[in-house]
This record gives sequence, C-alpha cells and structure tokens, in this order.
Amino acid sequence: MDGFDRFLLIAITASIVVLAVIGRRLWKERPGRFLTLNRAAMALILAGAVGNWLDRIRYGAVIDFIDFRIWPVFNIADSAITFGVGLYLIHFFKKPSA
Repeated sequence: MDGFDRFLLIAITASIVVLAVIGRRLWKERPGRFLTLNRAAMALILAGAVGNWLDRIRYGAVIDFIDFRIWPVFNIADSAITFGVGLYLIHFFKKPSA
C-alpha cells in the first residue's frame, strides 16, 4: 500500500466516523417529516461509504460489479451514496410546510 492509498483509507475512515456522529445526533432528535428524510439520507450515505471502505480494505480498490453493457458499470454502494445525496438535496430545496 503506497502513501496515497494509506492517506485515502485514513480520510475515508475519518469521514465515516464524522457521518456516524452526525447520524447519531439525527437519531436522537424528535422525528418529523424532514428529519425522517434526513435519517434516510444519512443511512444511505453511511452505508455506501462503509461498503466502499470495506472494498478498499479487502481488495485495495472499490469493486464495480453491476454491468448492464448499455450503462456505465457501478456498484450498490455508489448508488446508495448518490441516492442519499439526492434525498438531502430534496430536503434542502423544499420548504417545510408549517
């Protein structure tokens, strides 16, 4: 493992810890419509990050394994991260109803 790979693994590990701390704080708050959306988004992002982190530890790289031949190859972890970020963007741009 060269220096860049080691730095990347440390950065990903630190990001997962930060996401876990933020997620824990979200879980302690009273549920509401937008909080539930935030929880779902955080769970997807954290699960995707952990999946990619595990790939890096086990294989030294993130493994892309779904290939439809007409679409770029991807993995479920990347899809979870993308969908979670999408949920956050929906939350961010939608005004709460009072």
